[in-house]
Amino acid sequence: MYGDNEGVVPGNALVVDPKKPFRKLNAFGNSFLNRFICSQMPNQVLQSISIIDTPGILSGEKQRISRGYDFAEVLRWFGERVDRIILLFDAHKLDISDEFSEAIRAFKGQDDKIRVVLNKADQVDTQQLMRVYGALMWSLGKVINTPEVVRVYLGSFWAKPLQNTENRRLFEAESQDLFKDIQSLPRNAALRKLNDLIKRARLAKVQAYIISYLKKEMPSLFGREKKKEELIMRLPEIYTILQREHHISPGDFPNVTKMQDMLQHYDFSKFPSLKIKLIAGLMSMIRDEESKLPPPMVSGGAFEGSQDGPFGHGYGEGISAGADAEDWIIGREKHRYDEIFYMLMPINGKISGVNAKKEMMNSRLPNTVLGKIWKLADCDKDGMLDDEEFALAQHLIKIKLEGYELPSELPHHLVPPSHRKNPTADAMYNHSED
Repeated sequence: MYGDNEGVVPGNALVVDPKKPFRKLNAFGNSFLNRFICSQMPNQVLQSISIIDTPGILSGEKQRISRGYDFAEVLRWFGERVDRIILLFDAHKLDISDEFSEAIRAFKGQDDKIRVVLNKADQVDTQQLMRVYGALMWSLGKVINTPEVVRVYLGSFWAKPLQNTENRRLFEAESQDLFKDIQSLPRNAALRKLNDLIKRARLAKVQAYIISYLKKEMPSLFGREKKKEELIMRLPEIYTILQREHHISPGDFPNVTKMQDMLQHYDFSKFPSLKIKLIAGLMSMIRDEESKLPPPMVSGGAFEGSQDGPFGHGYGEGISAGADAEDWIIGREKHRYDEIFYMLMPINGKISGVNAKKEMMNSRLPNTVLGKIWKLADCDKDGMLDDEEFALAQHLIKIKLEGYELPSELPHHLVPPSHRKNPTADAMYNHSED
């Protein structure tokens, strides 16, 4: 977490600090609090987000070792309150142990928050990476019971050099996607708080219907304990009745087994009756608060700066190559393109679309792509190409063949010097040619 001074705060001190949101963790006891610490430092990233790291998941014989506290319940507590849950896997260790499965199940109902990171993916080649990715998705499908596919980020998320560089561009793109996802958290915080408020209100409404139904079914004098046991056993049936009566989604009901265990410790006759006005007031409050919600104000962030400069993703590559150069980058290869251009027999310094098409088709790119390249290269829109426009077209073909995307509009640094509106740029290009 962010702090003006770097230091560590122990768990027992954290739960009594009114400025920290950890007071309810006191219920997990000293076994947990003795292992719970908060590291504070004056870091720009931590001004917008707080990062919670869990202990390593036990596997094999180590699973038999007791932690001394309910690990899954602690994860469930944090999962209900955080904005993003990241499950970290190593490419060479994909097994999901019993404790890991239990930990993932603790996040039930928080599926929209879960992201998966396949770390150390540079330690395998492309063929092995495909197999690892498939095995990971298969393993996750057995644990995360949702029809939607979980977002998996591939990469090597540490500062050491890549051991296998053939997927470097993929790893860079994936890391940028992950950083953008994390960067969006502060920006959308208000909307997520509203979403959590609506979710909690809906759950509270369902709880009220369940409690009031149990209260109504209880006898006034005799046989209360017997009736209580009967109602607990019939809880799945009660869920179905309430679902039809109040048009409630099945996913809004609490876990049946857990609810049955909790109800064992309560006296049903002391449950309050359903108050319709309170339910109506609850839904009215949600509608009013939604209309008062201010627009997101946070923008940018510490991660945004990592995308700028020469080490930003895609900087100086593909269509952006030569953006910082003083000369026209295509001019460096123009002598080669000129040889092809003059073999096409230009008339008045230009070649027709028919002649240009024959040469461009040699790239074997789809007609839709070549049509886009022609549109970008024909700067004066006369349906013909001069030597500079032809060189530009060849350069764009080269970029596409290397796997980069084409822009919707031609960047200024690729505009041929003779077609630029800035005479200074023309003089600079002519001087470099001399």
